Amino acid sequence: MQNYANHRRYYPLHHYVVTPLTLIFLSWSLWNLAEVFASGGDWLRELYLVVAAAILFLMPVISRIYALKNQNRIIRLEMRLRYFQLTGKPFTHQEKRLTMGQIIALRFAGSRELIPLIDRAIGEKLSPGQIKKAIMDWQSDYLRV
Repeated sequence: MQNYANHRRYYPLHHYVVTPLTLIFLSWSLWNLAEVFASGGDWLRELYLVVAAAILFLMPVISRIYALKNQNRIIRLEMRLRYFQLTGKPFTHQEKRLTMGQIIALRFAGSRELIPLIDRAIGEKLSPGQIKKAIMDWQSDYLRV
């Protein structure tokens, strides 16, 4: 069962294989460029390798950023819908006073505690971590990116 202690999600192929390997490749190519440059050799080939390695490193990082930004937009829409369903009012006023991190944290709250927790988060300026720790009825999400 998901809770505050285990809610973070790691995708092993991304976090432990692709990104570290591309970082190693980038580091290795930079090292080679430095060695060739120091020895006065033909550094143009090594420079091409550095550029290719940088592109390969950035590809999984950028794709992860795109996925997370899309997920954040969906979370914001989900919170707007939940708030409207619970109160019959738009979420606009509260949304402007919350950070995206706070909104993301609030989405784990059950319906009975969501509205009081929103008010508390705004009034006490709770951090996302504080909000998550305050949740009693944790709503699991196993579909996160």
